[in-house]
Amino acid sequence: MSYFEAMMRAYEQAGGDPGSLRSPGFASLVVNGNMVLSTTEVQGISIDTQEISRGVRARIIVSPGTRLPTPVHLCFGMLLAQGVQEIESEFDIGSGAVVSFLAHCTFPNATKVKHLMRAKIGIGTGASLRYSEVHYHGQTGGIEVIPQAEVSLEEKARFHSTFSLTKGRVGRLDINYVVYVADHAIAELLTRAYGFSTDTINVKEEVRLNGEYARGLAKSRIALREQAKAVVTGAVEGNAPYVRGHVDCIEIVQEQAEAQAVPIVKVCDERARVTHEAAIGSVNRK
Repeated sequence: MSYFEAMMRAYEQAGGDPGSLRSPGFASLVVNGNMVLSTTEVQGISIDTQEISRGVRARIIVSPGTRLPTPVHLCFGMLLAQGVQEIESEFDIGSGAVVSFLAHCTFPNATKVKHLMRAKIGIGTGASLRYSEVHYHGQTGGIEVIPQAEVSLEEKARFHSTFSLTKGRVGRLDINYVVYVADHAIAELLTRAYGFSTDTINVKEEVRLNGEYARGLAKSRIALREQAKAVVTGAVEGNAPYVRGHVDCIEIVQEQAEAQAVPIVKVCDERARVTHEAAIGSVNRK
């Protein structure tokens, strides 16, 4: 079986549709370890890649005014049971563009794997980016996943991010996102994860509302059982007049699991309003 066909099977395990990665009608990128297996571009999107010793560098540019009716499909993963994968990505979303990305990260055979993702995302004036990321780490828990992202929204831009890891083992997950929000822009972050056995989940999300009338939400939903542990830090800063921000964290614990929630709100302007709520406990029947 070729690497590409094996990745298609792994992609399907993670919940993706392999047909989308084979169709010339969808922009897509498929990476296994440090190998770029396929790249498909469509009008308005360019994808430049470079293979490096332990991973891949990728720059994705969406031209100003581009409006894609279908999502861009990304598949990052490693078929080997052991190794390190580094993904260095840059996204440039042009002014007025409207685009969505559907990323599946899959490590079906991992016993000792480290995946590091460093992303820099720029969203131009009036542009909209919806980024959905789904992970599958196999069943052994022998993996470390460390995604980091710096996101900058210009005036009236929109950013909606969803990170989901609810099938298979987590292993160790360590998320660190920082989002800068300009005038009248909106940023929403949602993280969902389910940990069990000895899984460890650390989530740190910061939303800095730096422009007037900016809005931001840092939201997380974490479920834990057995000996799993989680620490969730959601931070929202109100640094300009009339901004609105909220931190929302719910963690469900069962058996010997441990959970911590650390909501942080910071306000530097008397006309800003930032709120938070956090709840930790057992499954609520209602």
